[in-house]
Amino acid sequence: MTSVEICGVEFKNPVIAASGTFGFGREYEKFYSLSKLGGICTKGITLHERHGNSGTRIHETTGGLLNSIGLENPGVDVFIEEELPHMEKYDTVIIANVGGSTIEEYIMAVEKLNKTNIPMFELNISCPNVKQGGMAFGIKSDVAFKVVSEVKKVSKKPLVVKLSPNAENIVDMAYRCCEAGADGLSLVNTFSGMAIDIYGKKPVFENTIAGLSGPCIKPIALRMVYEVCSAVDIPVIGIGGIMDYKDAIEFIMSGAYGVQIGSGNFVKPDICLDIISGIEKFMKDEGIKSLKEIRGIIRRKS
Repeated sequence: MTSVEICGVEFKNPVIAASGTFGFGREYEKFYSLSKLGGICTKGITLHERHGNSGTRIHETTGGLLNSIGLENPGVDVFIEEELPHMEKYDTVIIANVGGSTIEEYIMAVEKLNKTNIPMFELNISCPNVKQGGMAFGIKSDVAFKVVSEVKKVSKKPLVVKLSPNAENIVDMAYRCCEAGADGLSLVNTFSGMAIDIYGKKPVFENTIAGLSGPCIKPIALRMVYEVCSAVDIPVIGIGGIMDYKDAIEFIMSGAYGVQIGSGNFVKPDICLDIISGIEKFMKDEGIKSLKEIRGIIRRKS
């Protein structure tokens, strides 16, 4: 009843643990069986190990969280050797989130991941492009087109591109990623935000600017997913402040095939189970036999 197919990959349900909030699953497996999830999107993986940012990394704000982690991860080789075998014990879809500072780093990481049984990649284009002065790949559509098209040439798995809400034009960005060969899209990543320590008279984060997530971004994220789903013909995964089954259903009604749960995992470690059971009950109560019946229904009625 709740199964969905995204880019040719079958998910038992549309609920996916979002990258950056779920590690590689180990921290959450003591709370519930991760095999009940539709999927797990790994922590961002880069070609080489990254130690992440120093100083404050997480800061709570009204209705959300600010984070400045810095893509801390063990590197693709260690992930494949040490983390992936453990993740493959879960009966769920594994999506490898891939980051990089240059197009070459993206390509080399994907080439290594091609050799694994991971069925899908999520390309994180919110990473700073060191060859473009540090501006994220996902800000300007022409830059995003370049990295997506180059990675698509080497990827042997479906490529889902994760869009930043900080893009100059989110719909144009989505369209250009489609032109570049993206098999699917996920959105949104975190919004740019900041916080100030008024007693220390300085920014809370060493990098000043951090990423905002949580329920406070949901209405904007939902609007962006709606706009993108209305503009492209490839599957979209909705992300942004989803805290219960009602939120998830809203994203699906706006056109999303699946949803990713991020900050909610910090509030309630087994929140994904609540959302899955809530979706199932909603479908039963409403006489909905398949999510296809309500996917994009808002656009069909507008």
